[in-house]
Amino acid sequence: MNQVPISSWDDVPLFDSEQAEASFWAENQVDLRLMERAASSSSEQSDSITITIRMDPRMLGRIKRLARSRFLNYQSMIKQWLSERMERELRDRQG
Repeated sequence: MNQVPISSWDDVPLFDSEQAEASFWAENQVDLRLMERAASSSSEQSDSITITIRMDPRMLGRIKRLARSRFLNYQSMIKQWLSERMERELRDRQG
């Protein structure tokens, strides 16, 4: 069976059950480029700067649960989201 490649973490829904998650991953797979971006962003830690962001504890809890469901570190997932959004904004400004 051909699986649909997932090119953005936004394409992965929040699952309400393990069965729903299993069904989703039976039909979808993470695109290799997305995995490479995630891996390369974590290898750039020596060039990173620590910042502090205040956020609602409930929002942070939801982010952590979402990251855990994707087997990701929540901070890495947030960085990936910011990177994807920044690229989209820059692309939209050029177009």
